[in-house]
Amino acid sequence: MPGNVTLNTRKIVILGSRSVGKSSLVKGFIDGNFSEAYYPTIETTATKTIMYNGTEYPCEIIDTAGQDEFSQLKSQHAIGIHGYVLVYSIASRASFNMIQIIYDKILNYSGLSEIAAIIVGSKADLNMDRQVDSMDGQALAQRNNAAWIEVSALQNRNVGRAFELCLAEIEKGNAPPPSPARRQGGCVVM
Repeated sequence: MPGNVTLNTRKIVILGSRSVGKSSLVKGFIDGNFSEAYYPTIETTATKTIMYNGTEYPCEIIDTAGQDEFSQLKSQHAIGIHGYVLVYSIASRASFNMIQIIYDKILNYSGLSEIAAIIVGSKADLNMDRQVDSMDGQALAQRNNAAWIEVSALQNRNVGRAFELCLAEIEKGNAPPPSPARRQGGCVVM
């Protein structure tokens, strides 16, 4: 049914500091390739279908230019977006510190109190150069009610899983509320 495809389409935006591996993460997910070359991204959109709970979700994945503390978050990165992949490098404390700033900018711009997001520690293959402990990443995700994972685009480790977790966060927010509990006599307990 063509109508269902449109209803199931999810927009996911990738945000994070410059050079943290956003494009490598997207490229690895879309076509399974990793490129050693670095070309700063202007902005690109890719599409891939993700299966979640037996339903196919066509996903528009927006790979953005790197963010810094003073960059303007564009309205198209906050409005009409279903989920966010917020990427830092485990080898850069500064990129990790930017995640909360970006998260807060999204909330401010969108007017929401919470967003469907996953916080991704990229370049997990650089463990010898680690500046951000896994526990710090997990704690940041917990504070923001987001999922968290570490990935390596170079080793193709957890790349697909990161996008599956993002979709799970989106759908968690789209789930219908649980049915009210019932007691004998048919009264609804509130």
